[in-house]
Amino acid sequence: MASYILYETPKEIVAKTLEALTIASESGRVKKGANETTKSIEAKRAVLVVIASDVEPEEVVMHLPALCKEYNVPFLYVPTKKDLGGSLGLAVPCSAAAVESAGNAQELVDSIITKVAPLCGVSRKEAPKEEKEEKKEHKEKHKEKETKKKK
Repeated sequence: MASYILYETPKEIVAKTLEALTIASESGRVKKGANETTKSIEAKRAVLVVIASDVEPEEVVMHLPALCKEYNVPFLYVPTKKDLGGSLGLAVPCSAAAVESAGNAQELVDSIITKVAPLCGVSRKEAPKEEKEEKKEHKEKHKEKETKKKK
C-alpha cells in the first residue's frame, strides 16, 4: 500500500464512486488530474476528491489527502488510474479527480460523501450551500441599494 493512502476504501463505495464520476462528468463538472484537483480544492469548489491508489511517483498525489483535510473535503481512493480515467471518459489513466458539481449524480455523490467522510476524518461537506446563501444575501443587499438610488 502506498504511503499516501490513509485508509482502504470499501469495494462497494469504489463501484458507486466510479458510476457517480461517469454521470457527473457527463452532466456536472469534474476536474481531472492532480493539478486541476489541487486547484479545485484550494478554490473551495471541490465537493468530493477521488485519488488513484497506484500513482507513481507517489509525490504526484501525496499532498492531496492533507489538503483535503485542511479544506474539509471528503476524499477516497480507487484501485487504479486506469479505472479512474475510464470512468471519466478519458482514454488515458488519471491520477486524481475533483467533483465540483455532481449534476445528475447528486444523490449518489451525497451518499458516497456520507459513507466516506468518517473514514477520511472530515465532516460532511456543506460549504457550497453556505456560499450560495452568502451570494444570495449579497445580491439582495445590492438590489436594495439600487432600489434606494432609484427613489
